[in-house]
Amino acid sequence: MTSRSSVTTARPSSEGRAVARTQTLLPGKDGIGTVRRTTLPGGLRIVTETLPSVRSATFGIWAHVGSRDETPALNGATHYLEHLLFKGTHKRSALDISAAIDAVGGEMNAFTAKEYTCYYARVLDTDLPLAIDVVCDMLTGSLILEEDVDAERGVILEEIAMTEDDPGDVVHELFAQTMFGDTPLGRPVLGTVDTVNGLSRGQIARFYKKHYDPTHLVVAAAGNVDHATVVRQVRRAFEKAGALTRTDAVPVAPRDGVRNLRTAGRVELLNRKTEQAHVVLGMPGLARTDERRWALGVLNTALGGGMSSRLFQEVREKRGLAYSVYSYTSGFADCGLFGVYAGCRPGQVHDVLKICRDELHKVASDGLTDDEIARAVGQLSGSTVLGLEDTGALMNRIGKSELCWGTQMSVDDMLDRIAAVTPDEVREVARDVLTQRPSLSVIGPLKDKQADRLHQAVS
Repeated sequence: MTSRSSVTTARPSSEGRAVARTQTLLPGKDGIGTVRRTTLPGGLRIVTETLPSVRSATFGIWAHVGSRDETPALNGATHYLEHLLFKGTHKRSALDISAAIDAVGGEMNAFTAKEYTCYYARVLDTDLPLAIDVVCDMLTGSLILEEDVDAERGVILEEIAMTEDDPGDVVHELFAQTMFGDTPLGRPVLGTVDTVNGLSRGQIARFYKKHYDPTHLVVAAAGNVDHATVVRQVRRAFEKAGALTRTDAVPVAPRDGVRNLRTAGRVELLNRKTEQAHVVLGMPGLARTDERRWALGVLNTALGGGMSSRLFQEVREKRGLAYSVYSYTSGFADCGLFGVYAGCRPGQVHDVLKICRDELHKVASDGLTDDEIARAVGQLSGSTVLGLEDTGALMNRIGKSELCWGTQMSVDDMLDRIAAVTPDEVREVARDVLTQRPSLSVIGPLKDKQADRLHQAVS
């Protein structure tokens, strides 16, 4: 990621508080799209993107903790904690939290991933002070009461059951397990029934105290916002909670790349009485900091990113073997995944799998045509811009960029980097990624002979 920054350092206030360091990371155009960062003395980072033309604002807090930070016994603790922060603080009950945002027509939610967690609220610009107060209160003043832990346990078990009822979701969790095994990246974000039942209030409270220190947090706001005002309101909220007492604290750095987790040639089959078989075929991909990720993005788009992609045309349009077929990439701090998903009738699994493997082999050996690459570059560029058309998406971009890269890249720079991808770069990354021995995960009503053939398919 790249950034162009200028730096200003705020003077001590009349109250004698330690200074904050403010930088303009992206100047924007005529003040529109300007991205600024302020680092408070307590190690809390605040980034904003200003869009004066809109009437909304999205405010979020990103925590540098995900399911990969859990031990086996704590699997599911990050997601469990995400639920509990909505259950009440010293200032507000659970009803007060939800009612405050509902009363102004706002939206509030959170999500947990393998390497981070995010809590956010989207409101009218005039209601941004309320959103800041509510979300900051949740992050700094959660009670985590025993009765709430017990009550929410049932909710999370229902969420696990709901996920288990959707084999299209389960197969991706199964594929992560297939690729990474019994490691933090291989375990489910939600945890399991056993681990969730085994988590205690004390374990979750200690997890909260360890990972929700201000040095592990990034505050992000996008929309019709004023940076200095956001900083002032966030600082006030954290100081009232006593969360900025370590004036010499510095933010934690983005995750490093010392752990390179890679497996290949593994097969995991889950026999279920489903109408469709759900298949994921894949191999190790690239870490999110790998400069080849731009070429991999173009490759992924051309292979399985749309209706004109190779896989869609070969599997669905020409042969009618699947309704849904696509490829995808997932990048982590130190490794990544490249996968192909298809949902098809159980009797057609082997045909679909053969076509997918043949297409991957062709692209690895012969590359993509110039037309395919040009189309993929255009599609990827357009989807990048269209995906940033609301303040929620912008908040996600600047918050995740700060947490995961420690810097920002403008949309124009992103488009330039996509456009600069050459056919040779795509061919090189195709050879590097697609020639690796694949792994396979399948969910469906599989017969013994089918299972044997599937094990042989990746050998």
